[in-house]
Amino acid sequence: MTTYIALLRGINVGGHNQVAMADLRALLARLGFLDPQSLLQSGNLVFRSATKSTASLERLLEVETAQRLGLETAFFVRTAEQWPAILARNPFSSEAKRDPGHLHVMFLKATPEAKRVKALQAAISGRELVRSRGPYLYVTYPDGAGRSRLTNAVIEKALGTRGTARTGNTVRRLEALASA
Repeated sequence: MTTYIALLRGINVGGHNQVAMADLRALLARLGFLDPQSLLQSGNLVFRSATKSTASLERLLEVETAQRLGLETAFFVRTAEQWPAILARNPFSSEAKRDPGHLHVMFLKATPEAKRVKALQAAISGRELVRSRGPYLYVTYPDGAGRSRLTNAVIEKALGTRGTARTGNTVRRLEALASA
């Protein structure tokens, strides 16, 4: 059995794409996944299953969530074994220790082209810093993400791929939940 972490994009934010975590856990159980758990209300799931590719799990969860719950959203699935490497790749380790709430990890559907990342970095008008490591974008928001002009929509447009972001705090909590 493999432990997976699934992140849903853009749910329960500003009254849009509302879904109860209990409904998502129940869906995972109906699909045959073991020990479904959730963290927070922003679509963070941990479950166990026989080994499958993360891409096939993403497609399955996107289709089933749309059909059974009427919720169309993107899923980003990683294994618990992949999680420590995601943390280790973080180029902002001092920020992660000092202020993990202002560090975001954006999980991407595809690895962005280097020229797109450079264009995004050049377009930043605030104090934010961005670094790409494969299908992950690490972003520091020293003044907070809520006031930043560097939104997920801006990032996705610049990189040409979809993504969902989690704070350093949430990433650590998901690691702990997945390893429990």
